[in-house]
Amino acid sequence: MSVFTTVTPEQLSTWLKDYSIGLLTDLQGILSGIENTNYFVTTTHGRFVLTLFEKLKPHELPFYLNLMAHLSSHGIPCPKPIASLHNSFLGELNSKPATIVTFLEGRPVLDPTPQHCARVGEVLAEMHQAGCTYRDYLENLRGPKWWTASAVEIYPFLSAEDAELMRSEIRFQSSHRHDDLPRGVIHADLFRDNVLFRTNESGADMVGGFIDFYFACVDVLIYDVAITVNDWCMDADCRLDPARTGALLNAYQQVRPFTDAERLAWPVMLRAGALRFWVSRLYDFHLPRPGELTHAHDPDRFRKILLHHLDESRRPSRLSA
Repeated sequence: MSVFTTVTPEQLSTWLKDYSIGLLTDLQGILSGIENTNYFVTTTHGRFVLTLFEKLKPHELPFYLNLMAHLSSHGIPCPKPIASLHNSFLGELNSKPATIVTFLEGRPVLDPTPQHCARVGEVLAEMHQAGCTYRDYLENLRGPKWWTASAVEIYPFLSAEDAELMRSEIRFQSSHRHDDLPRGVIHADLFRDNVLFRTNESGADMVGGFIDFYFACVDVLIYDVAITVNDWCMDADCRLDPARTGALLNAYQQVRPFTDAERLAWPVMLRAGALRFWVSRLYDFHLPRPGELTHAHDPDRFRKILLHHLDESRRPSRLSA
């Protein structure tokens, strides 16, 4: 875990007195994630997940917590925040903003098949549709403004070749406007470790939940699809696997058909998604926060993904699913 705030059973038992979810019986730290501290919480009423926010401030959190409540009320499998006796989703524990949400059954699938990708595409499209009626607004805090500013701090650590690649891609992305593309709530971080799968009574793998909504925002919907494809559908050489890509995109568009503008913008969106995570992973690798236990992902993976998308974009291409 990158940042860990210790919570003792005694501290949590006291905190839980403000909730109607039973008495604490077990508390276990979750050793994953790089933004927040998470615990599995078991009470006499069931299982929950406790999150302490290490970066986000209290005034920044209502968008995310209200979004999860909204999506779960529309049948989207995602954590549902539990309100306190004071009717608030947000509390404070050990001087950190904290929330407790429902526990979702399932586990990540790290080697997905086309069938797994199809299920992800279907639920992602349903999430985008359900998010259309969510009225709160938050701009993408990891969008072009952020990656342009962060790149300035990263350039000194890069080779001349990689620095020019990043500068060139930032210039390319800044030359494209997306006013004609459908917008709405996006997850913006729907990687394999943020989707839980469970097996149903027929033995089929189903999406048990989308988790970790703390990069969610309002942005271009097809950008969210590109971010998802860039992780779920890549082969070992960081190239798009046709079978997995086709399965995800076809399942998505059965729920929400792509517009012509989205089809034309697809190569740009794939490159934008690769750039965003190349920048963030380089930043976490070279400029970790003081006192942070490093859990940085390999930045080079998204450099390779970007290079392959650049190679493909030199050929006439559009969203084919």
